[in-house]
Amino acid sequence: MSEALEELGTHIEAKRPDCVLSWTVAHGELTMEVTQASITSFVDFLRSDRNCRFSTLIDITAVDHPEREARFDVVYHFLSMYQNQRVRLKVAVREDDMLPSIIEVHPSANWFEREVFDMFGILFTGHPDLRRILTDYGFRGHPLRKDFPTTGYTEVRYDEAQKRVVYEPVSLVQEYRQFDFMSPWEGAEYVLPGDEKTDEKAG
Repeated sequence: MSEALEELGTHIEAKRPDCVLSWTVAHGELTMEVTQASITSFVDFLRSDRNCRFSTLIDITAVDHPEREARFDVVYHFLSMYQNQRVRLKVAVREDDMLPSIIEVHPSANWFEREVFDMFGILFTGHPDLRRILTDYGFRGHPLRKDFPTTGYTEVRYDEAQKRVVYEPVSLVQEYRQFDFMSPWEGAEYVLPGDEKTDEKAG
């Protein structure tokens, strides 16, 4: 399998050297780093080339690397049912970049790109309806960014007096962030069955 993927990687790089920055085969998977500007034409090539025929878009997601200048990797997974092979594409994107949509090649990318926008805040040019898909329209922030607080910024509840859903700033009603990192057994004032044997050995 790895040999076939090595051959595939070599073939794709030879055919589209303008698109492929690098590629690797690891754990039986082919991963290709691709330039931003050429992503749409490259995806079209992967679908139409007779040695590739990656006709099925499996998923689009992203990975957040806050320490990098190109903060995000947008990750595409494709399947060729004709060749029984898979390929993963990675495109490095800065926070203020706009990545071309691949909807004209794969219409199924519509909701995937909306999810990446919703969760990470990555913008796709040429998308016909780029709006949130998993969070509410008034939601603040992008939940899968690593700097997004685990509590979020607002909470939603049903107000019985107003008979409607209300949005409020998150209010922690307890010392939520105070941790002493002690296990439940440390500092316990009671003796567990069997503890007396330790005292007998010590004596």
